Amino acid sequence: WCVTDTGTGATALVLNRPQRPDGTPSRGGLPLLAVAHGADWSSYVDVAGMASFALVLAAPDALTLWVFDGVQVTSTLLPPGTHMVTSGGAEDGKAERFLGDFAAAPVDAWPGLVGGHDPQDDPAALVVRHPTGDAVYATVFGQVIAARPGRLALHWSRTPWVAGTWQPGE
Repeated sequence: WCVTDTGTGATALVLNRPQRPDGTPSRGGLPLLAVAHGADWSSYVDVAGMASFALVLAAPDALTLWVFDGVQVTSTLLPPGTHMVTSGGAEDGKAERFLGDFAAAPVDAWPGLVGGHDPQDDPAALVVRHPTGDAVYATVFGQVIAARPGRLALHWSRTPWVAGTWQPGE
């Protein structure tokens, strides 16, 4: 789930984390709260009982990451630069393997970096397809967002690993 306030340029997104008990409330409203209330978003919702998540707020004045492990929320103010936040967190190894490639490339080249990787049954893969019992945990969407006050540009794909499937949007 992702939300951008085109007036302020703030963008928030939530990534599902692995810890998910049955019957937990939706985390879909968290980006709306983060964009509307900034660092005070947690004053407007009780996360107790929610499945784990990572919430990122990229605003013109700060980049903040909150991680909820199912018990407590931790907050990290990230320095300027390129960061990689994944649903598996640091433990999935994606950032260690791929962050350098993204940091070295211009943003408009990022879809091509993803497009060079077929889905793999490996949590450290850039594009994942992992069967688990009757379900499949998989990469289902790719998105590159450039936002600033008054302007939003994005590129997206439902199959980001397939060349030519990234769509521009404004």
